[in-house]
This record gives sequence, structure tokens and C-alpha cells, in this order.
Amino acid sequence: MTAARPRILYVTDLGYQAKGRRYCDEDIRLSGRLRDDFDIALCHPLDAADLMESFDAVVVRNSGPVLHYQAQYEAFLAQVRRTATRLYNPPTGRADMAGKQYLVDLSAAGLPVIPTVDRGEDIGRLPEAAEYVVKPKLGADSIGMEFLGREALGRLAYGDVLVQPRIPFRYEVSFYFIDRDFQYALHAPRPERRWELERYEPEPGDMEFAQRFVDWNALDHGIQRVDACRAPGGELLLVELEDLNPYLSLDLVEDGVREAFVTRMKASLHDFLGG
Repeated sequence: MTAARPRILYVTDLGYQAKGRRYCDEDIRLSGRLRDDFDIALCHPLDAADLMESFDAVVVRNSGPVLHYQAQYEAFLAQVRRTATRLYNPPTGRADMAGKQYLVDLSAAGLPVIPTVDRGEDIGRLPEAAEYVVKPKLGADSIGMEFLGREALGRLAYGDVLVQPRIPFRYEVSFYFIDRDFQYALHAPRPERRWELERYEPEPGDMEFAQRFVDWNALDHGIQRVDACRAPGGELLLVELEDLNPYLSLDLVEDGVREAFVTRMKASLHDFLGG
């Protein structure tokens, strides 16, 4: 390694199996491009705590759902804070990295979010629907998600779950950002094949919608993905704001868009490291 170059520990689970996607390919290619500017070492998320002291920053990318190793992840974060390690994304996000309580809070505040509650006494706030989605607040990748009729909602054990109506949306769309700057958008035009993404040109009002949530999250550095659905009435509703380790689907964008993303990420990391 060249001592003058910043050293980055790139955290990824190259063996993680995802539906319809190969996370490892994205990280192999992206980390390879970052080597133009940084000395890079890849490691599994369970090894990061033991290795990170030798690096200038830790970049968490496709590390898989942390609920599979929740205790180790919390210990890792405690060590990051204790040692003032530079972690990218910083662990100060208010969205998915902190659980899904934000969906309840944003819904109660009247923001354009799929209506969400986490208490039995609030079920009346949800619109009538054929089915309701019940999700763990610490869930990811649809783990633990189930669909119930309204009559079953009163029997739920509330506290660690949230409830939403199952929206008959037209399609899902994702907006990708670095340091609050928009990079590109992708959508799944066929709801029944949600992993088959295509490039998306934002409609009028879409960028204001997505930027609103990125600005709310107040992460000055890092990568975020705003996931939304196009409701039957035409409006966008937030599905989730992924601010921990969003998959980027970089293989689906044009070469020029991918190059611009890599260039912007390099600039973000240099700024994050202080020049």
C-alpha cells in the first residue's frame, strides 16, 4: 500500500444470497474502481470490528441484513463511537439504519408515506384495504413480513411491528443519492416482478418528493436510496428510506451514469476524510 493514500476498509458479504440480484458483483466492481484513489481491503461484516483500527475509514456496502448478526453489529457501532472511527454511511441516519419507527412518525406527521401505525388503538387511522402488511421494525429484505385481513390486526402483539395497508400500486421506483445529490432513478414497471428494474426518468414533482426525505435524514455524507410506490391516484408514497447499505443496481445504468456515480462517490469519500 502507498502510505500517502487513504486506507479504506470496505465491508461486504460476498456470499450473501439475494433474490434476483448478485450483491457480490456490485461490490467487486465498485471497490475495484475506488482503488484508483484509495487503498482498499474487503472484509466480511463480522470481521470489521477487529480490523478497522488499521484504516482511515470504514465503508459499509452490501453487508446483508444486520438482524442476522444484531448483537455483533451493535458491538461494532459501539466501538465505532468509542474510537471515533470514520464510518460511511455515518451511524447518525434517522431512517432504516435506526429501524422503521420513522415510517410511523412520518406518517403521523402527514408526510407522503404509506399510512403506518404501530399500536392497536391506531388501526382506525389506516384506510380500508383488502389486506394489511405487518413488518418487524427491525426487518429487512421482507424477513418476517406477513399479510393479514383487518379482523386479525386486533390480535397482533404490538411493540416491535408496524402495520400498513397493502397498496395496489402501479409500480415501485427508487431514487439514488450521494451526499443529498441525486444520481439516477430505477423502477420496476411490473409489480409482480419487482427485481426487474429499468431506468426511470422522474416525472414532475418526483425529485421534490425524493429530495424532501433525503434532506429530512440530514446525512451530510453517504449513499441513500429513496424507495417509493406510485399509488392508484398517481401520487408517490414513501416505502422506505434505505440509509445503511442500499443495493445500487449499478449494472442496470448506462456507462456514463455509472462513471458519474463512481466519480461522485470518490469525491464524497475524499471530503469525508478531510481532503
